[in-house]
Amino acid sequence: MAKLYFYYSAMNAGKTTTLLQSAHNYRERGMRVAILTPRLDDRAGAGVIASRIGLRSEGLAFERGDDLEARVRRDIAQHGTLHCVLVDEAQFLTKAQVWQLSEVVDALRIPVLCYGLRTDFRGELFEGSQYLLAWADELTEIKTICHSGKKATMVVRVDEQGRAVREGPQVEIGGNDRYVSVSRAEYKKVMSGEGAIEPLQSLLPL
Repeated sequence: MAKLYFYYSAMNAGKTTTLLQSAHNYRERGMRVAILTPRLDDRAGAGVIASRIGLRSEGLAFERGDDLEARVRRDIAQHGTLHCVLVDEAQFLTKAQVWQLSEVVDALRIPVLCYGLRTDFRGELFEGSQYLLAWADELTEIKTICHSGKKATMVVRVDEQGRAVREGPQVEIGGNDRYVSVSRAEYKKVMSGEGAIEPLQSLLPL
């Protein structure tokens, strides 16, 4: 039975690698997949999904105003049976788009696997994550580790000097050079300035 899945984590936990491995598993069995990726995340090029370990795949870039159920229906009309839809950086989905993906599951009977962050650098839910947490059939945390050895659940945005940023827009595209995953306890220290671990340059992934 088709389901809506949400795989969430902090930064640098291997979400995109897991997505690309899932796509490979389907394709290896002769099944066709569609990978959706937000156009605003163009670090690897518009419509390109790339992991830090070098895996890459072409995808379908979408905008915030796009109807994703309609996109999937057009894809099926053009290319035939679709066995799975995968969504990279799913935190950037809108509420309407999460609902549309639920329709892909419920009306078209196609499983949808979404991968994304749960919270932003302020510790607040992204719109897409909020509604995936509310509406997905299955939730799975992809775990990663803080420099303290605890499980990392929060994300800190850093500036060019590697110091924590406490204000700014929710969405600012960046990778290993802009974000550090930490435990909740370390996040509190950094954001309060008490016993802060700034600068964070030494904690940025290589």
